[in-house]
Amino acid sequence: MKAIIISSHGGPEVLTAADLPDPVPAADEVLIAVKAFGLNHAEAYMRSGSFGEVARVTGIECAGTVVSDPSGRLAEGATVVAILGGMGRTRNGSYAELVTVPAGNVIEVSTSLPWTDLVALPEVYATAWAGLRQNLDLRPGQTVLIRGATSALGQAAVNVAAEQGATVIATTRNPARAASLERIGAKTVLIDDGRLAGQQPGVVDCVFDLVGNSVLRDSLHIVRPRGRVCQVGFLGGLEPVADFNPIADLPSGVQFSFYGSAFVLGTSDFPLTEIPLAEMIAKAESGVYQAKPVRVFGFDEIVEAHRVMESGLAGGKMTVSVP
Repeated sequence: MKAIIISSHGGPEVLTAADLPDPVPAADEVLIAVKAFGLNHAEAYMRSGSFGEVARVTGIECAGTVVSDPSGRLAEGATVVAILGGMGRTRNGSYAELVTVPAGNVIEVSTSLPWTDLVALPEVYATAWAGLRQNLDLRPGQTVLIRGATSALGQAAVNVAAEQGATVIATTRNPARAASLERIGAKTVLIDDGRLAGQQPGVVDCVFDLVGNSVLRDSLHIVRPRGRVCQVGFLGGLEPVADFNPIADLPSGVQFSFYGSAFVLGTSDFPLTEIPLAEMIAKAESGVYQAKPVRVFGFDEIVEAHRVMESGLAGGKMTVSVP
């Protein structure tokens, strides 16, 4: 099979095409013919070496058809999406014509969406739903501040939270992006300079934070007493929070959690079956979710795709078509 491998840790240019043996599924795995895969910041971290030693083939999600399911659960040719399950970290991932995925991380779907649109949903919408519903326990009528909202995951979170009846405050560093965030459900857009505490209009029940460590202290002081903060990303960098002291930095009663979908989604403690992925795909088909990719690349354009992703100028989810 043709695959894109990490030839060494480094910049986008280390992603190179290679011919690899076709993978063979174990009894608890599914072999998938990849039709398209999504681009995610986790893959840039894996490529650069920030996540340590990882698989040669990166890629944490895909859409495609079943080649073989030894368990017999999925028929040959069935349309599926696959998310995580160690893809790109502990096993070869989706930047390839074929991939094996743990059965618990594969979901059969029925959809009219083209492959490159379909694959724009699984990872970001599953992560948005889990962070908002399971970590933050977001309820209709509550106010959520989504920090880093112009990212692909941030836009998914705006879609999900607004559709669920929450009031959404979205943040961006780029004033030109404000109108686009309002179109997908944000009631208010704030320009994020790293210091938002005290600037938010009204009471904030919870914060969905994609910027991460660089603004953690600020995020903890945005939320109301007994509110919740969930950190989901590291758009501001992976440097740890220097000299963090819970006594000084964590307001009494505020609940802080982390959701690392790349490490847990699809495991027995965080089963993929808890995520209403089929419903979310249907909402994308009907236009309730504005989930189309902002750009689609060819398989041979992967280096340019990673350059655009790392520039921070993509403006949303990007996907790759596999011939």
